Formats: sequence, C-alpha cells, structure tokens
Amino acid sequence: MKDDFKIDFPDKYSPATLLIVSLVSAVFFIYPNISVFSIERNYLGEAKHTAHLLYFIFRYLYFSAFIWILLRHNILKIKIPDVRKRWVQSFLITAIVYLIYICCSVLFSPKHEWLSSIMLFQFLVMFIFCTLTGHVLHLYSEQRSKELEIEQLKIENLQSRYDALTNQINPHFLFNSLNGLTSLIRKKNEENALEYVNKMSDVFRYILQSDKKGLVTLGEELDFLKAFFYMMEIRFANKLVFNIDITRENRNLKLPVLSLLPLIDNVVVHNTIDSEHKMEVMICLNQQMELSVSNSIFPKLSAPDTNGIGLKNLENRFLLLMNKQIRITNDGIRFTVYLPLKQD
Repeated sequence: MKDDFKIDFPDKYSPATLLIVSLVSAVFFIYPNISVFSIERNYLGEAKHTAHLLYFIFRYLYFSAFIWILLRHNILKIKIPDVRKRWVQSFLITAIVYLIYICCSVLFSPKHEWLSSIMLFQFLVMFIFCTLTGHVLHLYSEQRSKELEIEQLKIENLQSRYDALTNQINPHFLFNSLNGLTSLIRKKNEENALEYVNKMSDVFRYILQSDKKGLVTLGEELDFLKAFFYMMEIRFANKLVFNIDITRENRNLKLPVLSLLPLIDNVVVHNTIDSEHKMEVMICLNQQMELSVSNSIFPKLSAPDTNGIGLKNLENRFLLLMNKQIRITNDGIRFTVYLPLKQD
C-alpha cells in the first residue's frame, strides 16, 4: 500500500526542467575555466582563438549534458533506498563520461587539459553534486510519502468512524435495539430492561467517542463488546453466545479502536442464527499473540445486502496505524480473523 503514496518524480522533474538545472549548474562548475578564459586566449595567440572558443563551448555543453544524464538517472531511474548502489551506479556513469571526454580532449583540445587536477576536481564535484541531489530528493519523496500516509490515515479514521456510525447507528440498528427493549418491557422484565438501556447507552457512547482515539487497549474494546454482546444476546434470545478467553495481563495490548465491532457485525449479517443454528463466537489469543475472533459458519439462504467494506476498512486501519496485516481463514466450518496486537 505504501507504493500508492510515492511521489511521481517524472511529473515534477521533466526533462526540460532538468535541462535548465543542468545548464545553470554547468556555469558554476565551469567557472574556473571562465576565469582563465582570457589568459588562455592570449597565451595561445590569435591563430587558435576560434578553436579555443569552440572547445570552451563544447566543454560547457558537454558538462551540461553530463549533469543532465546523471541527474536524470539519479532522480528518475534509481528508486532503491540503498545509497551505496546509488554511489556505485553514479560513479560508473561518471567514469564512462570522463573516458569519453579524455578521447575528445586528446583529439580536439589545444592542450591535454584532462590531465589537470582542476578537470578531475570538476568531474568529482559534478559526480558528488548529482548523486547527493538524487539521494536528497529520494529522501524528500519518502518523507512526502509518509506525510501522505498520515493524511490518508486521517481520512481512513474518519471513514471508519463514519462507517461504524452508518453501519450501527442507522434506522435498522435502532429498530433492532428498540425492538429488543420493547420485548423486555412487554415481558415486564424491568430489571433486564433497565440493564438493556444502560448497555445500549454504553454502546452509543463508545462509538460516538471513538473519534478521539486511535489505538485503544484490548481491555477497552472487550468492555465495549460486553455491552454490545448483552444487546445481541437479548436480541437473539441466547442463540448467540460469546466466549472470551483473555487473561488480565494481556488486556493492555493495543489495537485500533472499533476493531471488533465489524467482525461481530459480520457474524450477524452473514449467518443464520436461530434455534437450529446456535452461534458461538470465540475470542482468544493464539501463540503468535494475535487476537483470534472465530465463529461457526451457517450461511444464509440468500446473499446478505452488504458492500463488504467493513473488513477492508479494518485491514487498512491496521496497515496504517500498526503497519501490520490482519489474517483471515475460512475452512468451511469456522470463519476466523486474526488481529495483530501492539504492546504498550
């Protein structure tokens, strides 16, 4: 998923942009030659002025082309984070270009200037400049990618909270909740009715306050689910049972807020739950310290009306908040989701 946030360098650093940068940079690298240009002309005499001027122009254009090639390679071609490979590739290109320059200098230069320390220094500086520029821009790309990930995280959190609200606090959910309360009132079970109202209040409060939280402890999620479980057990007349096996010392492990709610909602949405199909949901930790949420499979006769976005959003939130992936197994008998946890 991280690759989705990579900065698109080809759009920002077009060949024309790199050409302008190369032409300007070459002026600075060729400055020692500019400073002694007049002295060299006087030394060579008028007969060689034209050749000297042409070679000066060639040197400037050659340096510009070299910088353009090396910058383009470092910025657009090298996508690896290993800085050593970047230096090696840049050095090989520099060596090839320098060898070509030696050949041109031997054939056309009035003097073998490629032997001078200034020329070696110029190529060395251009090599370092282009390589460092490419590496710095790569680091900038990585930083921008992380910033975009953070922005995407905010969007995903908002989306997940919105989905939680629209999936749970909607007319259908309210109707089922109130219907369960109505059945208790009709049975004149005042004690259970009051407890049901309290649990429903806890459920709504937790969901509405989730926008202030990113990661929460496993204990907080389980305390919330206990209230939700109570409502589900009343709704399904004890045909839906929850078995939680989490020790007290593991309740401080952390996971994204509202991670368990979409899993429990999936159990109800995708399965038939009645007197012939009693549902048991098991929540425990496995040996890899993953939270296992498992349920029997009693598929409905008709496909449920759902967009399947719950598990996808849950997976994205785990990737963004914890940089870990959830695992899902389905052997046809039990459906299990494994959630990675984070130590405090």
